[in-house]
Amino acid sequence: MSVPGPYQAAPGPSSVPTAPPSYEETVRVTNYMPTPPAPGPGPTTGLMTGPDGKGVNPPLYYTQPMPVLNPSANTTVQTVFVQQPVSFFDRPIQMCCPSCNKMIVTRLSYSAGALTWLSCGSLCLLGCILGCCFIPFCVDALQDVDHYCPNCKALLGTYKRL
Repeated sequence: MSVPGPYQAAPGPSSVPTAPPSYEETVRVTNYMPTPPAPGPGPTTGLMTGPDGKGVNPPLYYTQPMPVLNPSANTTVQTVFVQQPVSFFDRPIQMCCPSCNKMIVTRLSYSAGALTWLSCGSLCLLGCILGCCFIPFCVDALQDVDHYCPNCKALLGTYKRL
């Protein structure tokens, strides 16, 4: 508390300003620009020496040389088609078959999956032992769906219910 810092005002009548600084005082403080330091010995950065020994400013950007194309050379262009991943559901979808490269609508085939077996086991626990527990194997909505290409018969994907 003995030495006031920049954040504390010194006690006494001289520390309390009576009016704000004048415009001239404010401008004089904000227009003060220090002189830049003199260049020191050694190489100057950003200045290159030209062939005649004089200083030359470097270019603002550097360009990469373009390759020279030979018009007589045989140029082969390869086109690559990138197919987005297909989401399979319980309905037929239209897509390009990756095996035969034709636009097709998938053919569906149903097979017993985890939901079918869980439904069968649940019905057994509920007392449907006399054959009623096998009903989930006859219901397409409880089975997994396999998508096949109708042209080349390739398996394209499977939709698993559980």
